[in-house]
Amino acid sequence: MTAITPIDANDVVTRKDGNLVSDMGGEKVMMSISSGKYYNLGSTGGRIWELIAEERTLNDLIETLASEYDIQAEQCREQVVAFLEHLSREGLIHISRGV
Repeated sequence: MTAITPIDANDVVTRKDGNLVSDMGGEKVMMSISSGKYYNLGSTGGRIWELIAEERTLNDLIETLASEYDIQAEQCREQVVAFLEHLSREGLIHISRGV
């Protein structure tokens, strides 16, 4: 498993190319072409995947998701960071250090 640097509020997240994604009954499922692995992103993970089609900071993701799902920002941050760290370890997203 690859160690990753903790994600900072101003870090920019975007998805990598090379994944096939389908909507299956409201949940996103994805296959990595390079690894052949399948992932069930679920509905919330699927929404994050949609949002990071364009570069977004972690803060922007938290603000958008906390509003859409009516959840406290800190609780949202914990869950989103854990999800993004998993995607990063799997090589599915880019995380660029923010300013």
